[in-house]
Amino acid sequence: MSSIALLVVGLSAFATGYLFYSKFIAERIYRLDPDFRTPAHEFEDGVDFMPTNRHILFGHHFTSVAGAAPIVGPAIAVIWGWLPAFVWVVFGTIFAGAVHDFAVLWVSTRHKAQSIGTLADEIVGGRARVLFLLIIFFLLLLVNAVFAVVIANLFMANPGAVVPVWGSLVVAVIVGFLIYRTKAGILWPSVGALAVLYLMIWMGQYVPFEFPDLFGFAPTQAQLAAGDAQAAAAAAATDGVRAGWVITLFVYGFFASVLPVWVLLQPRDYVNSHQLFVALGIIFLGILITNPEVIAPAINHDLPADAPNWFPLLFVTIACGAISGFHGLVASGTSSKQIDKETDARYVGYGGALGEGIVAVTAILATTAGFAVFVGLDGWHAHYGTWASATAGATTAFVQGVGILAQGVGIPQQVAVIFAAVVLISFAATTMDTGVRLQRYIITELGVQYRVKFAQNRWIATFIAVACCAALALGIDRGAGGMRLWALFGTTNQLTAGLSLLIVTLFLLRLRRPIWVTMVPMIFILFMTTWAMVENLMRYWTDSEPLLIAVGAAIFVLEIWLIFEAVLAFRRAMEERNQTAAKQAA
Repeated sequence: MSSIALLVVGLSAFATGYLFYSKFIAERIYRLDPDFRTPAHEFEDGVDFMPTNRHILFGHHFTSVAGAAPIVGPAIAVIWGWLPAFVWVVFGTIFAGAVHDFAVLWVSTRHKAQSIGTLADEIVGGRARVLFLLIIFFLLLLVNAVFAVVIANLFMANPGAVVPVWGSLVVAVIVGFLIYRTKAGILWPSVGALAVLYLMIWMGQYVPFEFPDLFGFAPTQAQLAAGDAQAAAAAAATDGVRAGWVITLFVYGFFASVLPVWVLLQPRDYVNSHQLFVALGIIFLGILITNPEVIAPAINHDLPADAPNWFPLLFVTIACGAISGFHGLVASGTSSKQIDKETDARYVGYGGALGEGIVAVTAILATTAGFAVFVGLDGWHAHYGTWASATAGATTAFVQGVGILAQGVGIPQQVAVIFAAVVLISFAATTMDTGVRLQRYIITELGVQYRVKFAQNRWIATFIAVACCAALALGIDRGAGGMRLWALFGTTNQLTAGLSLLIVTLFLLRLRRPIWVTMVPMIFILFMTTWAMVENLMRYWTDSEPLLIAVGAAIFVLEIWLIFEAVLAFRRAMEERNQTAAKQAA
């Protein structure tokens, strides 16, 4: 199979979706109003609420949602074959994910930039708000914990990426100062920042940094049983390094999430969006020049014994890149507070989701063509020889695959690998930044709900957020088993997306507008995630995973309860709609 053909099909489908389907939704369903006064103007405070140029806001929104998930998810899902993953990414993005992101951003903008959890109160009912906030809290807990482990593992595997990634923070602060305090415009600061970033990527190969083992962990019984004493000591030291990185990342996340958005959040996301566009350009060019054959199977009939069935697990393994509840949290948590005009919601919401779909397509091509050609078909099958190795090795397959594709445009492989690692780490880190900030919002909202004063303090709320996330990240085999959270993260993520679509559907029903645009993907997603959650809980029970059982069971109970509340709200809305129609007819 030609990788060029797959790329052209994917990009053409996304372009068609934006030009026609999103326009239909904007004009006929959501009916965007260019004169509507957005919350960014109504509540402007220079910290969270700020009218923002739509291109800068797109950069923030896109890089916040396009973290590691649209890369890791597809890189795992290709174990079932590239065809199911590709079809779900393309059609799921156009008809579910982009519709969801666009819808939540629009509804939040229409409701004073309230979070999707708070909207549940107004649209579904009082109990629904608390239930949804708790589900969102668990989702953000999983997002931040998983991404911290992913970034830590990438830093450990790619020490040359450390200096470019941390150096980009300084660059972002400078860009923010130039744009918002000196009114230097956005063009030249952006160009200069991109040049400095790529200079640091080139320097990274000469100044690798390896985090020291500060904890001195003793080998666990499992590590001692898996090898000799020397190997067990080395594994324990690896755990110590990983723990050091995780804690460092959450210390950074604490300060990044309490700073005003213009200082770090917006400029970093904006600069990273340019970095991603360049990365995508290099990957696309590498594919066009080398046209590596997609040698991985379209449908893998030789699945390992521990691999679950692709139906329904495919739809939660690819947790972003098709549809993602986390996107709704970003849309209603930060983006709706910065949108300048309501009509920008189509460009930021629907367009941002399509951008993530493109990232997911490149992840599929990098792992089934670039990486597969690099290691050979036998090597590819060995890498995906077990479900555990596919999950743990997803980032490795992507980074090495991009390195092979970048070689096609003349970039040395060592630099190309650092480049791929920096791109992946940067976007995982921006998602963590936003995720911790959003979790602070949720804790504050719960504090207001239950009149807990200390939880309403942004510093204390942020500390609670990072402490919970760090405890979960390090609580599974000292971080070494953190990727076992992926399936639970994916299920919770898609569940949140389905519930968000449910709230939007109820809002459209109140407005007496067509609801099929959001109702069809809502039913599909809720059905698949509920099925997947049951399968996950059964597997956790078989594998004796008490922590995962507890978290998963709590989320499952909250889901069923919230769906029950929504069904009651749906019946009330239908009765009101029928009564109104009867009065008009009379």
